[in-house]
Amino acid sequence: MDVLIHLFVGLHIIGIASLLGGFLTQMSAMKEGTARFNKAMLHGALTMLVTGVALVGLNQADGSTVNNSKIGVKLALLIVILGIVYVKRDEEKAEKGLFITVGALTVVNIFIAVLWT
Repeated sequence: MDVLIHLFVGLHIIGIASLLGGFLTQMSAMKEGTARFNKAMLHGALTMLVTGVALVGLNQADGSTVNNSKIGVKLALLIVILGIVYVKRDEEKAEKGLFITVGALTVVNIFIAVLWT
């Protein structure tokens, strides 16, 4: 079970890297007003959602305690991120405020994962 949990943790990290990396690659375009939500961001958010849900289930099945408050906050943030990216994915230009919101919520989600014990 530990190997499976570690596999999903790795996939979860790949998802957040894709989401954050997609955001960071568009930072220079944001200054020019041409930033957009790309496929890497959408697929990263979806990967995080699927692997995060799987991790909660695997940890509970393994008998580990899960901090439901922390998971709830992280899930709420991810749903907001995913909603924005999904709805705006086909637009040629992303609104600067929404784009910054997605980046900020992604970073907040990372810090919640690391610092909330």
